[in-house]
Amino acid sequence: MANGNGKHSDTVSQSEINGILWKACDTFRGAVDPSEYKNYILVMLFVKYISDVWQDHYAKLVEEYGDPKSKTAKERIERRLKRERFVLPAHCAFDSLYEQRNAANIGEVINTVLDEIEDSNKEKLEGVFRNIDFNSEASLGQTKERNNRLKSLLEDFSDPKLDLRPSRVGTMDVIGNAYEYLIGRFAANAGKKAGEFYTPPEVSSLLAMLVDPQPGERICDPACGSGSLLIKCGQQVGSKDFSLWGQENIGATWALSKMNMFLHGMDNARIEWGDTIRNPKLLSDDKLMKFEVVVANPPFSLDKWGQDEAGADPYNRFHRGVPPKSKGDYAFISHMIETITETSGRVGVVVPHGVLFRGSSEGKIRKQLIEENLLDAVVGLPANLFYGTGIPAAILVFRKQKPDKSVLFIDASREYDDAKTQNRLADQHIEKIVATYKARGNLEKYAYVADFEEIKENDFNLNIPRYVDTFEEEEEIDVRAVQDDIDELDVELAQVQEQMQGFLKELGL
Repeated sequence: MANGNGKHSDTVSQSEINGILWKACDTFRGAVDPSEYKNYILVMLFVKYISDVWQDHYAKLVEEYGDPKSKTAKERIERRLKRERFVLPAHCAFDSLYEQRNAANIGEVINTVLDEIEDSNKEKLEGVFRNIDFNSEASLGQTKERNNRLKSLLEDFSDPKLDLRPSRVGTMDVIGNAYEYLIGRFAANAGKKAGEFYTPPEVSSLLAMLVDPQPGERICDPACGSGSLLIKCGQQVGSKDFSLWGQENIGATWALSKMNMFLHGMDNARIEWGDTIRNPKLLSDDKLMKFEVVVANPPFSLDKWGQDEAGADPYNRFHRGVPPKSKGDYAFISHMIETITETSGRVGVVVPHGVLFRGSSEGKIRKQLIEENLLDAVVGLPANLFYGTGIPAAILVFRKQKPDKSVLFIDASREYDDAKTQNRLADQHIEKIVATYKARGNLEKYAYVADFEEIKENDFNLNIPRYVDTFEEEEEIDVRAVQDDIDELDVELAQVQEQMQGFLKELGL
């Protein structure tokens, strides 16, 4: 193990770091569910990162103040280290964990280190590690197996090429990219559970471009998962003049989101843990906070979302109607619309297609949203874009202060890159959607601007084929030509069969 000043200083590429991290997952594959072991890998990456940053800064301070054996130098170094972004208590660095990799209670040792790191950084990390247990028999197996897995994990992370000191890897982008890479790989392997924590990066980019966050704006995701969509929206601003806000219901995923923000240098993001519908946490003076931009990829058609309490909602989010008990899509949409500013607020939300045409209470809510002139655009996406579900989805864009009552429909469902396991939007597909959205005009077999009266005539049904005609006439078949081809093939077949008989005869068969 190379450590201290003896660490390797050779440069390392993003792909090499990604590869080393993905190899570390071999320890768990086949034995632990991917949706479980992602937490152990990502927490260890976070610990490794803050350890390497601490060590890097410590080495620089020793250069500046001299040998820490000197009392004066030691005091100065310690005083400066207390002002570090993350404070690392004695014996909590990754190297210390690595040295104890053969301990019979290594799971407990790691848990203790995480507790100490959290206690020393309460303002930033309080609760972040409470959902992860490195000594869990249920998740990591019985003692011997668990110890072997944790030892292998520490050995993988001790790879000299996984030296994450800023003086070596340069910008934080490398760390953030590695984290995003891992989350994406885990999502690809997590089946249906993937949707709980991850939006494909192409969809996140598209959403960010459609809502177009501007400098100085507040950006919120009320179902933020691991935070990737929020981060994409922040990066879309083009400066650091923005604020990020989010809420996530699943504790372990909330922790990933917090770490993801730190690893992308977005330390001021406020991410709350809790059920957005039943217990919204982003409040100001007991009222819902307002944001210029609200984006989300909420769980599709969530069952038991909280309908029982919705009728008495203290924030009056469901005044347009209460969604059905087994489909929470409009619960999230209603919440999002109630949290945007009156002047320039806009919403971008991923939904299943049923949201566009289902009736009953959903139809009533949809009608009122259109009558209030809030719906700006409907974008149909290709099927099989999202991890864990093959169903096609759409993006709805809502906007306050629209200039007219039209709605733009875009059918982007047929333009995508066909991958083995999952379709994806390429840059040119995203650019076409965004350009069409900005141009806001008709485009044959792709986009159509519908006025309010036309939507009303369709009984407020937003099913995209009602507005964008993608019908392709089949080429007329020349029956005589087809029959001639068949006759010709019959003649060729008879000739080949005659030849075969001759060959068989020669062979005495």
